[in-house]
Amino acid sequence: MEHDLSPSTLSELRRPRAYPAVSVLTPTHRREPENTQDPVRLRNVVAEAKKQLEADPAVSRERRLDVVRQLDQALREVDLAHAEDGLAIFAAPGEHQVWSLARTVPERVVLSDTFLTRNLVSAHAAERPFWVLSVSADRVTLWSGGPDRVTEEHSGGFPLTRHLENFDVERKERIGDVPSTFRDEDTRHFLRDADAAMGMVLRETPRPLYVTGEPAALSLLDEVGSITKEAVHVPHGGLSHGTPDAVWQAMGPTLAAEARRNTDAVARELESARGHKAFAAGVDEVWQSAREGRVRLLAVEENYRLTVRDALGDHLVPAERGDLDAREDIVDEIVEQCLETGADVRFVPDGMLGDASGIAGILRY
Repeated sequence: MEHDLSPSTLSELRRPRAYPAVSVLTPTHRREPENTQDPVRLRNVVAEAKKQLEADPAVSRERRLDVVRQLDQALREVDLAHAEDGLAIFAAPGEHQVWSLARTVPERVVLSDTFLTRNLVSAHAAERPFWVLSVSADRVTLWSGGPDRVTEEHSGGFPLTRHLENFDVERKERIGDVPSTFRDEDTRHFLRDADAAMGMVLRETPRPLYVTGEPAALSLLDEVGSITKEAVHVPHGGLSHGTPDAVWQAMGPTLAAEARRNTDAVARELESARGHKAFAAGVDEVWQSAREGRVRLLAVEENYRLTVRDALGDHLVPAERGDLDAREDIVDEIVEQCLETGADVRFVPDGMLGDASGIAGILRY
C-alpha cells in the first residue's frame, strides 16, 4: 500500500485516464473492535464498484473486465493488519493503486476520467510529513516521518555509505578516541555529497528537514553543506545505523516542541487577521474565499468533518450523510482548493479555533 504523496506522484494520479477511472474510498480502523468490520466493508464497496461498472453503458465489456481484474488485484494487495484511518483504491484500464490514509474518508465509488484525489491530498497535508537525515562518518541514512512513525527511505541514493577501517567510528567519537574524524578531507567530501543528495530529494519532495548526528558531524555538515544548514539540528548520534523506533523516540521531544510553536504561531496570526479584517470563519465563508483564491493560510481542527449541501445558490448548509446532494468531504475539498492556490494549510488541535467552528482562514485581500 502507498503512503508517500510527492508532487510528481500527485501529478501522475491527476492525469486524465481512459474512461472509466474508478476511485473506491472507505474508512478503516487501526484497532479492535472497530476494525473487525473493515474486511466486510471493503469487499462490499469494491462489489459496488463492479456493479456500477456493469450497469454503465459507456463501459465496453473489454474495459469492464480489465478494470474488474485491476480491482481484484488491488483488493489482494490491501493489508488491513496495518490499516490507518482510510483507504483509497484507484483502478483504470491496465493499472491500479492502493493508498492507506491517516485521515478518515467517506465511503464512496466514483467513475470518471480522473481519479478522486482530494481526500488523498487532505490526508497528506494532515500528516505533516518530514524528513530526518541521520549523519555519521561512514553512513548517512534518510528517514521519512509522519504523525506516528518513521521509515527508512531508499531513494535519492540513500543510504550513503563508505568503508572505514575503524568500523565502530561512532562509538569512538563519543568517547574521544578519534577526534580528527570530522576534520578528515574524505569525510568532508562524504558529507558534502550527502548534502547535495538531500537537496535533490527536497526539490522533488519538499518537507521540513531535521538532521541528527554527533555535534562534530553537525558542525562539519554546516560548514560544507548548504541545504542542511537550514534544517533543524538534533544532536543525537548513532541513528544512521539505528532502527526506525530509535529514530522516532529520539525525535519525539523536538517534534512536540515544533508542534507547540507552530500552533502558537497560527493562533497569533489568526488573532492579528481578525483585527485587520482579513479573517474568514466557518465552512461556508471559508469555502467562498477558497474558491476565489483568497486564502493565504487555512487552519483546520484535526478531526473536523462536516457534511453539507448547496443551498441558495453558492452557499453551503449542513446536511445528513447519505443525502442525495450531500458533500461528505467538503473539508477535504477546501484543503485541496487552498493548496492548489498556494495557501499554507495547518491542522491544529481540536477546539483551538473556538467560535470559528472548526475551520478558519487568513485572507490575502
